[in-house]
Amino acid sequence: MASSVETLEFQAETRQLLRLVIHSIYSNKDIFLRELISNASDALDKLRLESLADSTVQADASDLHIVLEVDKDARTLTVRDNGIGMSRDDLVDLIGTIAKSGTAGLLEKIKESRDAATAQSLIGQFGVGFYSAFMVADKVTLRTRRAGTDSGTQWESDGEGTYEIQAVDGLPVGTSVTLHLKPADGEDGLADYLAEWKIRQIVKQYSDFIRWPIRMAAERTDADGNTTPTVDTLNSMKALWARPRAEVTETEYNEFYQQISHDWLAPAETIHMRAEGTFEYEALLFIPSQAPFDLFSRETKRGVQLYVKRVFIMDDCEALMPNYLRFVKGVVDAHDLSLNISREILQHDRQIRAVRRRLVKKVLGAIKDMQSKDSERYGKLWDQFGRVLKEGLVEDTDNAQALLELVSASSTHDAEKPTTLRGYVERMKDGQDAIYYLTGETRATVENSPHMEAFTAKGYEVLILTDPIDEIWADQIPDFGGHRLQSIAKGQVDLDEPADGDQEADPEKTQREADFATLLPWLTTALSEQVKQVRLSSRLTTSAACIVGDAHDISPTLEKMYRATGQQMPPVKRTLELNPGHPLITALRTAHAANPDNPALTEIAELVYGGALLAEGGDLPDPARFARLLTTHLVHTL
Repeated sequence: MASSVETLEFQAETRQLLRLVIHSIYSNKDIFLRELISNASDALDKLRLESLADSTVQADASDLHIVLEVDKDARTLTVRDNGIGMSRDDLVDLIGTIAKSGTAGLLEKIKESRDAATAQSLIGQFGVGFYSAFMVADKVTLRTRRAGTDSGTQWESDGEGTYEIQAVDGLPVGTSVTLHLKPADGEDGLADYLAEWKIRQIVKQYSDFIRWPIRMAAERTDADGNTTPTVDTLNSMKALWARPRAEVTETEYNEFYQQISHDWLAPAETIHMRAEGTFEYEALLFIPSQAPFDLFSRETKRGVQLYVKRVFIMDDCEALMPNYLRFVKGVVDAHDLSLNISREILQHDRQIRAVRRRLVKKVLGAIKDMQSKDSERYGKLWDQFGRVLKEGLVEDTDNAQALLELVSASSTHDAEKPTTLRGYVERMKDGQDAIYYLTGETRATVENSPHMEAFTAKGYEVLILTDPIDEIWADQIPDFGGHRLQSIAKGQVDLDEPADGDQEADPEKTQREADFATLLPWLTTALSEQVKQVRLSSRLTTSAACIVGDAHDISPTLEKMYRATGQQMPPVKRTLELNPGHPLITALRTAHAANPDNPALTEIAELVYGGALLAEGGDLPDPARFARLLTTHLVHTL
């Protein structure tokens, strides 16, 4: 039996806000069902908690559930729950939130926002997701009765100027929301929300892990054409991340990983964590065993799935995972976020940033544990993801040292087995204070570089770095464990220098400098277009010359990479180092001393420089001229 109807009028600004909700805010109209199911789930949670805390609550909590009812003749879709329900005051307070003071301020914020996503997040912060029902319905009827009360209440509105409230007797405990649906309109994004397949699709996408069963009546036809009514549960309710790890089998983890990643292999590592405190969340993360084909594609998606209280919010939430961990798959389920929070808001949310920091540390910690406990499995993981992990050395300074501990690189110590930086440091010679490395396109190119000669001859280990990213991070990381990283192709290297810093004069070195005192300035002038300086080298043993950069110069390979991306780089002149004991260099010195004005000497100087450039894998500025000069002098020699 219903009482008299009380008709109330929306405030002017409330009508404006409703129009925004209905026509502008939500880009995907399907989420109206997500919002209503989420509200129903909250009501079930509240009844369960209240029944546990107060045994006098007059409500049956033995079969808490949500029911979706379709009436095709009346064109209505009803979302019904047997949860805590609402009193009249609750109804005005909760569903009427939109009509409270502050609406004008919200409208102003929405007008100031630059896009629909930000406006949507503001709507969500004011708790008016219920009103998304008006996107698909001409009229919404809500009936509810709170547990422990005898009378129910009905709220009804067409979302325009007014809403009606009246008391209704005989209602069951719980809430039902009936949507009088608009006709399907593909151009306006309105699907046929009476279709069973569409309802199942929406529930599967957004509400599959809601803890309470979502039921819907259906009909099944057997082989003889007979139809049988049945009630199906639409959601799986299997939120693995919400269960204790001890209760989840490895098979269940693997199946869930394959479901969300579309990968047929089992993951290399599973990380299951729960955080409690001021901001509660659960996370279930997976490190794949094989890199996806699009790992380095610009269009590749990254980030984990974000849920709020088991309700799906978004795929590939970039705010939760840095770019260099884009291969990590999984789920983060937060307890205290709005269902409508946008990507823009997430990027600046303090709590989300704290979650991100903890997730990163968990992932890096899991890889570190694998490194120390199962080197073979770690080696396979590094082969797949090492290159992308090294991007973090450039992007994530806060975790740079943790990432350095994970770096695995080839070195001259072992032709087959890579080394960690920690392993390199443990093998350093007495008095050695730097970690030596050389970058190049291939291991063979690096091993045959003239820069390696003195280090090989004296038994110093050199890291061989051949990934393009190595050019960047190795130059930016100042040190590891107090030992600086030094490229053997930069700066001056004197491996004979005493470890204690004793700078006693070396008679042989002094004599060499005197012998070449005339040739070096002449060569510096003759090659001034190509080099900034010509000097004697202590790093060469068999090659005639090599080219080195200053300690802070950009490397030629990195310069080439920047130019390939369209960035204009100023030309960098480097230093030509000569091997004073090489027959070619001593002959050049003798010839210059005998006839410094001989024009052929300038051409030979060009050949020496070009040969050094080719030896390091560089590109000749004028290959045709180099070939012509080489041919001419070979003819004269023969």
